[in-house]
Amino acid sequence: MDLDVFVSAHRADWERLDELLRRHRRLTGPETDELVTLYQRAATHLSQIRSSAPDPAVTDRLTQLVARARSAVTGARTAGWRDAAHFFAAGFPAAVYRSRNWWVPTALLSTVLAALIAWWIGTHPEVRATIGAPDQLREMTRPGGQYETYYSSHPATSFAAQVWTNNAQAAAICLVFGALLGLPVLWVLFQNVVNLGVGLGLMGSADRLDTFLGLLLPHGLLELTAVFVAAGTGLRLGWTVIDPGPRSRRTALAQEGRSALGMAIGLAAVLLVSGLIEAFVTPSGLPTWARVLIGVLAELAFLGYVYVVGRRAARSGETGDIAASDRPAELPTAA
Repeated sequence: MDLDVFVSAHRADWERLDELLRRHRRLTGPETDELVTLYQRAATHLSQIRSSAPDPAVTDRLTQLVARARSAVTGARTAGWRDAAHFFAAGFPAAVYRSRNWWVPTALLSTVLAALIAWWIGTHPEVRATIGAPDQLREMTRPGGQYETYYSSHPATSFAAQVWTNNAQAAAICLVFGALLGLPVLWVLFQNVVNLGVGLGLMGSADRLDTFLGLLLPHGLLELTAVFVAAGTGLRLGWTVIDPGPRSRRTALAQEGRSALGMAIGLAAVLLVSGLIEAFVTPSGLPTWARVLIGVLAELAFLGYVYVVGRRAARSGETGDIAASDRPAELPTAA
């Protein structure tokens, strides 16, 4: 593209659009139609310049012009309770459902790996010896030991806040840094799998696996599912860098990135629920079966939310991205 020729050919349209924007509240009907047409044309021009001849001065000028025109055409809009309700009723579950081909295999593989680590530790005393001295391991696994008192070591409210903060940070790392080819995601996932496998292996070697599962399952089912969803979505975002499909890489990353950031908000709410269960249910005096039942019901409620509500929303075209009217204009690309 010859930028000078392109600018000369379309300068009149841009200047006319600028003129209409200066008095858009006093436009006639035909002039309003003209403003909309010129806005769409300028957005296309901006996409063409960005992709073919990204001159900073021209790009900045057109970006400001298109932004002003967009505001005039669509009107200023602020997010409200209706947006939040729509997000949790459709956007978030649809985004989780659309990512199922990533997070479900992630969950299955992670669970198998944790089980293998637990078997390795539980059946090999020499491996346990590298984790800690015999006295330390007995202190961790004995009745009333560290594994049991961990859940009641702090007041329930502060413990819930601490657990929620830590888990939300791990989920956010997976979602935000997934674009780095998924490498930070694999590290976070590996740490969680190893911690789970070590706990299972040590308590299993002490013949107290039932106690450990009774403490883990009430909150762990929902908590681990949220981490697996975050990890799977982060890996999907990393794969988008490698293979954006028919979209341009910039467009694909923008769309998937916005969806991932939205999922960070949704998963923070899910992890808040698991944190409350971990703080108030796991260390409670309820029978083990009752505590586990609460965890199972919470997990089933989330899966139903995703596979019923999310599937319906996804089939209706919901992606978890922001509303179409709030997205930047994109130049169509050939499939």
